Amino acid sequence: MAVLSGKKVLLGVTAGIAAYKTAYIVRLFIKAGAEVRVVMTPESKEFVTPLTLSTLSKNEVYSSFTNEEGESWNNHVELGLWADFMLIAPATANTLSKMANGHSDNLLLATYLSAKCPVYFAPAMDLDMYKHPSTKASLNKLSDFQNKMIPVGSGELASGLQGEGRMAEPEEILIFIENDLKSQLPLYGKKILITAGPTYEAIDPVRYIGNHSSGKMGYAIAEQAASLGAEVILVSGPSSLTITNSSVQLVKVTSAQEMYVAAHQYFTDVDVAIAAAAVADYRPKHVASQKIKKASAVLTIELEKTKDILLSLGEVKKHQILIGFALETENEEANAKGKLARKNLDFIVLNSLNDKGAGFKQSTNKIKIIYANKIKEFELKPKEEVAKDILNEVIYYDKD
Repeated sequence: MAVLSGKKVLLGVTAGIAAYKTAYIVRLFIKAGAEVRVVMTPESKEFVTPLTLSTLSKNEVYSSFTNEEGESWNNHVELGLWADFMLIAPATANTLSKMANGHSDNLLLATYLSAKCPVYFAPAMDLDMYKHPSTKASLNKLSDFQNKMIPVGSGELASGLQGEGRMAEPEEILIFIENDLKSQLPLYGKKILITAGPTYEAIDPVRYIGNHSSGKMGYAIAEQAASLGAEVILVSGPSSLTITNSSVQLVKVTSAQEMYVAAHQYFTDVDVAIAAAAVADYRPKHVASQKIKKASAVLTIELEKTKDILLSLGEVKKHQILIGFALETENEEANAKGKLARKNLDFIVLNSLNDKGAGFKQSTNKIKIIYANKIKEFELKPKEEVAKDILNEVIYYDKD
């Protein structure tokens, strides 16, 4: 759940039997890369211990306005400001009513009323309590406050009754929050195809023609696009890099022909295609079936052109935003503008081997983004930041 990685989560625990599930909720958040702090109502400690939640979250658990010795104040305002979002689970009928009506008789409620972040809540109560008009009124009020309810489950309840009211399972809670957070990201619902890395063109079973591309730029764009909510297909030539975001589908290829086939396979269904790969322009016309022996001082290899992947995508594009890269050493802007027009691109990213810190195998890059009618120039930056600049152009791109 990459969207939760790095998030600061404030978990509020109230006094319901479902409080035992909060241990699993904390574990799932931590596993997803989030930082968790827990605020408990005093009564909830009858159902799950602060020691358990403190151990799992690796943070102090708060349940009163002062510490046990009464010597320091637990600042509810600070807690509310710290969080990226707050989750109250389980949210009992009592707590829901207090939240809806602005009551503040414990640290959790004071923190809730101080929170400026999004608030999620997972109701948990018996069937008749859940169906009661006062509970429905509380839920409606909280919805009006823009708090987000995680739907209850239906099944056997603590009373032995069957029906609605049981708290959603921990996995369901995290999926709900993850999907909601994703839906707010600028590239949510977009599918992006990215090519990255070099291609290797075989000479014989041992040797190949290649280039110095590491794939760092394409991989950085893929990771950043996924973090912005996109579904990403990364077609990568040989690279030692790895992908950490589960929203990136990695398709590994070796040759220019394999990359051509993969790019066309996915291009029809994507919204954006970014061709960051350093594709070989030529390949050996004849590939030896056995290792070529060192027989003379000179070896001549006849080369033939590979298919121009970017040109071919430009010829068939319909609704897609198509972006190319140009790595130049001379007449840089003129050459890039030529590719922009010739390959039917929406914009092209130019970098120069003449710029220190740019180009292959570098952790930084310095780019210009070139449109038909304007050029945007950027400073030398880490490739992760360059990826953000490129994707910002995608987010705010206007085809008209």
